[in-house]
Amino acid sequence: MVRILNFFCVALMGFSILALYHVSEKTRVAHMELNQVKSQIAKERGAIGVLETEWQHVASPDRIQQLASSRLGMADSASVQLSSFDQIPRRGGEPAPLNNSPVHNASAQLPAAPPAPAPTVPNM
Repeated sequence: MVRILNFFCVALMGFSILALYHVSEKTRVAHMELNQVKSQIAKERGAIGVLETEWQHVASPDRIQQLASSRLGMADSASVQLSSFDQIPRRGGEPAPLNNSPVHNASAQLPAAPPAPAPTVPNM
């Protein structure tokens, strides 16, 4: 009886060793994958930094203003246009909005604001 009990204890110890080795190996593999993901995240953050820098250059207000004035011929003045609801295209035979109440045509063009004077510094 003692031999059988000793055999089961040794077998149980062997299975425990194999289970611990399996868990240890899974942990090692997961740690390697984690290191790979961390390095990939660092590379992506670097790429995002480069893209943000490029976007700041491309979307800078001075550059947009220069492109608008030189290539598109847009002036520095704001314009507002109002139109009649009757001129808006409608789908099918829908009735005009707002019970056909008249809205007058109007166009307005606002001049550009003059540049603000530079602040003066008093001499002491």
